[in-house]
Amino acid sequence: MKIGIDIDNVISNFNEALLEEYLKHDKELRNTGIVNDNAQYIRKGMFDWTEDEEISFYKNNIEKIVKKLRVKDKAKEYIDKLRNYGNEIYIITGRDNGEYSNPYDMTIEWLKKYDIKYDELILTNAYKHQEKADVCIEKNIDIMIDDSTNVCLKCFEAGIKSLLYSTEYNKNEKRFTKVNNWNDIYNYVTNYRKEKVNVILDTDTYNECDDQFALSYMIKSQDRFNVEAITVAPYSHKVRNVTVKEGQELSYNEIIKICNYLNFDIINKVFKGADNYISNGYNNSNDAVDKIIEIASKNQKTYIMAIGAITNVALAIKKDPKIIDKIEVIWLGGHSLLQENNFEFNFKQDVEAVRIVFNSKVKLTIIPCQNVASNLRTSIYELNHYLKNKSELCNYLIKRFYNDGYHGIQERRVIWDISVIAYMINKNWFSSKVISCPNIKDDTSYELTTNNHKITMINYIDVDKVFIDLFKKLGG
Repeated sequence: MKIGIDIDNVISNFNEALLEEYLKHDKELRNTGIVNDNAQYIRKGMFDWTEDEEISFYKNNIEKIVKKLRVKDKAKEYIDKLRNYGNEIYIITGRDNGEYSNPYDMTIEWLKKYDIKYDELILTNAYKHQEKADVCIEKNIDIMIDDSTNVCLKCFEAGIKSLLYSTEYNKNEKRFTKVNNWNDIYNYVTNYRKEKVNVILDTDTYNECDDQFALSYMIKSQDRFNVEAITVAPYSHKVRNVTVKEGQELSYNEIIKICNYLNFDIINKVFKGADNYISNGYNNSNDAVDKIIEIASKNQKTYIMAIGAITNVALAIKKDPKIIDKIEVIWLGGHSLLQENNFEFNFKQDVEAVRIVFNSKVKLTIIPCQNVASNLRTSIYELNHYLKNKSELCNYLIKRFYNDGYHGIQERRVIWDISVIAYMINKNWFSSKVISCPNIKDDTSYELTTNNHKITMINYIDVDKVFIDLFKKLGG
């Protein structure tokens, strides 16, 4: 789990140290002491100083005060424990706000002084609360611990769990989970379980090499996914004399191989799907279709990550239309709206299946191949650098990438299918647009509409973030 932690008033005794220095200066200034015990902020109305006197003292002394801050009781001890248990610690502090001469080096020195261990230090502007939320989004933080109500609110709006460290100035705040000390933080974090999403991966696994990467990526991301099933999508190659039934058997065996590499329990998990296309008149039930309906019916929400021909999903919707209210489909298929046609493998294999899914009004997100997923290009050199000899699986993926069995030896390829997994891991790596569902013309091209139900079309992928996460998980 990735944990974001503020410094001042969370790790350090900022308020206590500030009040101590204000009391000292007050004796030198007027010696009237605290004039308002109910003031929430030390800097606002607690003393009878003029605004200019307060600003001047703060500006001239804050760096000296901060350098002498102490660590809150048990903060180091529990940060060490959380990190030793495999959590990643991100120190995210609002010290880049113009109040310090060299905030980064000053903070590193302070953390080193008290031997606070962490994975990354990030400075933001304390007066721009959205910056911390943006960092949490970028780093995929699971829990953010801060004393600022505004920061917690921005994180909440971004879907990030926040713990509000209790202080005098946030004592009336009731919207967020509050912690009073590091014992509270430790107990909450160690008992916290981020809700997993129920997923089905529908994959033509032996076709090319990218499905193997996608399947592995999903299994290595089980902190995010409750993997309900892996279903075999149809594919065939006339030129290479591979029929749908032969492709199905190859894909099924490939799924078993990848799962075994990762010690993933395949019992009641892997199911063969359609052995022909709806466009060819196929309308049979099969194990995959039945399982999709079963899983969708029992869960409140199930995400179907489809990275092949969308035949199984279309058949399930045809057989039991009620499931459209309980599923969301993320499909890699077709091309972007900039293209003149959808002569793309997943799309053209079963155009009628695509029409069924589009017309069903199911919640649908499409990741186009050309112009979008096509940017997910890597090379044998990068794979060797990040993955070689990290595991048997990694070596197999590298070998398969170099020669996928269909397209010959290639040093660079697009591994499109990982896009769907990455989207479900962190949607903030993607840009999208909600559009009226297009019609599909006879030549497979899209006919744009204005009054149909809405679907989501992905138009950009932050490729670097996807590959960083992929290589870290596969090589970990």
